[in-house]
Amino acid sequence: MLTLKTITDNRDDIIRRLSIKHFDAATYIDRVIELDLLRRNTQTALDANLAEINATSRTIGLLMKEGKKGEAEAAKLRVAEIKETSRKLDETKSDAEKQINDILVLIPNLPHTSVPEGRTAEDNVCEKTGGHIPELSADALPHWELAKKYNLIDFELGVKITGAGFPVYIGYGARLQRALIDFFLDSAREAGYLEVQPPYVINADSGYGTGQLPDKEGQMYHCGLDDLYLIPTAEVPVTNLYRDVILDKAALPLKNAAYSACFRREAGSYGKDVRGLNRLHQFDKVEIVRIDTPEHSYQSLQEMVDYVESLVTKLELPWRILRLCGGDMSFTSALTFDFEVFSAAQQRWLEVSSVSNFESYQANRLKCRYRDDNKKTQLCHTLNGSALALPRIVAALLENNQTPDGIRIPAALIPYTKFEVIR
Repeated sequence: MLTLKTITDNRDDIIRRLSIKHFDAATYIDRVIELDLLRRNTQTALDANLAEINATSRTIGLLMKEGKKGEAEAAKLRVAEIKETSRKLDETKSDAEKQINDILVLIPNLPHTSVPEGRTAEDNVCEKTGGHIPELSADALPHWELAKKYNLIDFELGVKITGAGFPVYIGYGARLQRALIDFFLDSAREAGYLEVQPPYVINADSGYGTGQLPDKEGQMYHCGLDDLYLIPTAEVPVTNLYRDVILDKAALPLKNAAYSACFRREAGSYGKDVRGLNRLHQFDKVEIVRIDTPEHSYQSLQEMVDYVESLVTKLELPWRILRLCGGDMSFTSALTFDFEVFSAAQQRWLEVSSVSNFESYQANRLKCRYRDDNKKTQLCHTLNGSALALPRIVAALLENNQTPDGIRIPAALIPYTKFEVIR
């Protein structure tokens, strides 16, 4: 979340910048400033009361020594009166702090100055394209029909076991999943990322730290009995490795990669766009996470974008990179680049990765800090990206590589699949 100092020092600029995200911030910002003034005035009064209590307490001792019991008793009554006033002031201060925090979590992160204006995905800016869109025959099949033809994925069996959005991968389909995970993890390790294996369930503090809680869009699966949440992405547990931690500047950037299953309710999703692997409730993904200094974080972001580009290129998929407009960005992001691959049988672009810089927004919640050159603690910048999410990658691989003799496997994946064609 935004820091109080950022808000109180930059009211007009914050309101202007958040308008890029189509968020009317004025009421929120003004209320925070009002409450912060109350908090500071209350703290000043508390400090004055404490000073008076200390001075009066010292006087009581002197009066007792001098035998002035009446004056000493009056001074004791004054101390009790001040303490009661301080108790009420402390309640006022605590209430103001709670209200401030409750409002701060409702205010989005500030968009970077390079974020384009716009309201929907149609307003995103295409930064770069690559690869070759294949020309399929007129009888080319979408991936859900290919999955049935080659017995790769059983969607109906997943419905039987759990419900829609929980597919069962079979035979070559399961092996392709495992091959992609290993390929992505090996690639991340070679690029300097430390592999970690995090839990798939988190507590509320972890969800709050990275901005998934409060769950404004109803996407989290909640285990009510234990008050735990299934992770929507490995970003959450991996970034929380650094919650309440002060890092050495020399150790930054920290680079982690993690595979996990991901769980999302996808509330409100329906229609043709959710068919097959296009949108699932459970899916596999390899995530990359960086913790960096403010002055280096945008270089890190570009390095992450370049790295994800190398993955989709090695998979021989047609791809494009989009700079997201203000209206299509996430609540917590300062700048996001989406990767999409072209699904030739569906004749549509499918998002397979978002690479984002959150600047200090998550770090402020996480209390993730580092010591600068002057040994002062500063908030880190956090970044993450999908490298990559499997379902739509699999959809595009199946559709784009279908031939009369089977489904061809890209050369980079063959050492992992141990087969060249799905027949």
